[in-house]
Amino acid sequence: MDYMEQPVEVEEQPGSEVGYGVLGVPWWVVLLEGIIAIIVGLFLIYNPAVTTIFLIQVLGIFWLAGGILSVLGAFVFSGNRLWKLLAGILGIIVGILVLIYPIYSPFIVLTLFIIFIGVWAIITGAVKLFLGFKGGGWGTGILGIVTIILGLLLLNNSLVGALVLPWVFGFFLIIGGIGGIIGGLKMRT
Repeated sequence: MDYMEQPVEVEEQPGSEVGYGVLGVPWWVVLLEGIIAIIVGLFLIYNPAVTTIFLIQVLGIFWLAGGILSVLGAFVFSGNRLWKLLAGILGIIVGILVLIYPIYSPFIVLTLFIIFIGVWAIITGAVKLFLGFKGGGWGTGILGIVTIILGLLLLNNSLVGALVLPWVFGFFLIIGGIGGIIGGLKMRT
């Protein structure tokens, strides 16, 4: 028998159908993640402006800290020093700007995110449309067209998309949080 053809035995763990069991994550961590996700989701739905400003400020702190660590890593470790230094300087600059301008930074960050999603949707839609023409079926082609239209709408009015994005994230966080709570409780039993 060839080495590549040998069977591999995998020990099934309770809760592995959720995906966390394989990682060895305790059930209470999954439950806690679900609870936190629901709380943040509710805050995003009921008070999107303040919550978004707070979350972008936390992101700015992470960018600043990550930038500082990257610059230090560029001087301590020998591999890819130039890229670490450039990424670190960029992280420091962006982190400082986000912290200095707490009111404007959420709109800028969310607008850039919406532009990224719009470009991604157009590229993904074009690929799906191409696959639809190459034999993927009408469904794939129609999904490609709808995705391209969504991308164009987001790029055409990215500010509206940025204003709606906190509610969308809030909704998905609540749904994901409910799934996390159910998964954590399933892992416990």
